[in-house]
Amino acid sequence: MSAETSKFLSYILRHAPESIGLELDSEGWADIETLIRNAQAAGQAIDAEILSRTVKDSEKKRFTVSEDGTRIRAAQGHSIKVDLGHAPARPPAQLFHGTATRFLEAILAEGLRPGSRQQVHLSADQETATQVGARHGKPVVLSVNASRMAEGGHTFFQAENGVWLTEHVPAVFLTIIETPAAGGNCQ
Repeated sequence: MSAETSKFLSYILRHAPESIGLELDSEGWADIETLIRNAQAAGQAIDAEILSRTVKDSEKKRFTVSEDGTRIRAAQGHSIKVDLGHAPARPPAQLFHGTATRFLEAILAEGLRPGSRQQVHLSADQETATQVGARHGKPVVLSVNASRMAEGGHTFFQAENGVWLTEHVPAVFLTIIETPAAGGNCQ
């Protein structure tokens, strides 16, 4: 149930709160009681305990609950306009982006763009980037020269769950990293 609830929450809190009659504030927060009530009215089997367990058990820490425990929001990944209030942060020298090989040609021509999201998502480690890329097809990992980007005036933010965010990564800052194939060999 938790994976199903997590997908539902991601959809509602990142992309379509209106689909259950929910309103987010300008920072992406939703009232938990209203979320549960509206989700139940829309046929979702969710209550305070299921919501709490879903947030707690989320390996990727996709959701943040307010300090007073009354509001919830997605940590990042919104396609709707929200201001998560992240302060600019100095990134590590190198970050990673996982994608599918079928997108590589366009990425090498245009760089990384946020697509339907507000920002490009980057990982601090290659393993996470490989997992992300595998969700979209045959994975390929790109190394991002984040220190050079920052020196050049690009701004980075870090979400509560550790994901690094930026508006765009020009292709000049990208390097393809070989990723293990299914048999453990490098491609």
